[in-house]
Amino acid sequence: MQVRPLGRTGVELTVLGMGTWAMGAGKRRTSNLGPADDEESVATIRRALDLGINWIDTAAYYGFGHAERIVARALRGMRERPLVFTKCGLVPSEVGDFENRITAASIREEVDASLSRLETDVLDLLMIHWPIPDEDLEEGWSTLVDLKAEGKIRFTGVSNFSAAQMARCELIAPIDAIQPEYSLVERTAEKEVFPYAEAIGIGAVTYSPLKHGLLSGRMTRERVDALPPADWRHGHAEYTEPQLSENLRLVDALRVVADRHGRTVSEVAIAWVLRRPCVSSAIVGPRRPAQFDDLVGAAELQLLDDDLAAVEADLGASSGLPR
Repeated sequence: MQVRPLGRTGVELTVLGMGTWAMGAGKRRTSNLGPADDEESVATIRRALDLGINWIDTAAYYGFGHAERIVARALRGMRERPLVFTKCGLVPSEVGDFENRITAASIREEVDASLSRLETDVLDLLMIHWPIPDEDLEEGWSTLVDLKAEGKIRFTGVSNFSAAQMARCELIAPIDAIQPEYSLVERTAEKEVFPYAEAIGIGAVTYSPLKHGLLSGRMTRERVDALPPADWRHGHAEYTEPQLSENLRLVDALRVVADRHGRTVSEVAIAWVLRRPCVSSAIVGPRRPAQFDDLVGAAELQLLDDDLAAVEADLGASSGLPR
């Protein structure tokens, strides 16, 4: 599979990464992702590696450690392990699902727990999951820098940070990687985050290229109407009018491009994300091995100028950017 450099780290990542968010489903008190089958999760990770994917994205928050344990189980006994990236900063709460905590003591506790669950001596990359609370940002980032110096993590990164918050981190130590959400219907990163990263050479690994199925080509109005009340997408702006109609029209435009190339709608949507110069890799999160059949072709798909023009012409107002 095609690889790209991760910014200035010297590491090369396959352009698709294996995401494990859904693999922690059902393990949190307020989870609404639906059940996940652990055997299928392990098989899906191994299928990703068979396809040549060389890195896995996970987080302590995904099932509060469950996804990390699944990753460790899938990799157990392998002679050549892929890179495993994880995140910290969301911890269980006694009054709700989680609380944001990025103090030095909390991050160190999380790191030791992640090392144990992942059955490793060093984390390939650790990211602060969210920059909350903002007043603890410098303490949290300094802690990651110290952990890197101590040899517990190889690279440091941030997820869901603004450009201004990234700049505050860079005053302390360079950022190795960022993880913003990015898709055809979530383009906020184009305004400031990507330009900042491109200016100083930070690599991006993006998440939700299909906006949780919305851009897969399989989401219909009838399927949206049938979403159970507990599903987080029920009532979300992207899944309600007027944006739902705009998004479904966008999917129709993607389908035209997909048919032209003999690809799936999902592959075109992911390839659109990968067109951005600073995007090293896009995270995909299938729950079952067979779901890769609709995704993996994105790694080799090169969209033409006419393809991009056709897609851009149908972008909905939900992007927040001019058409």
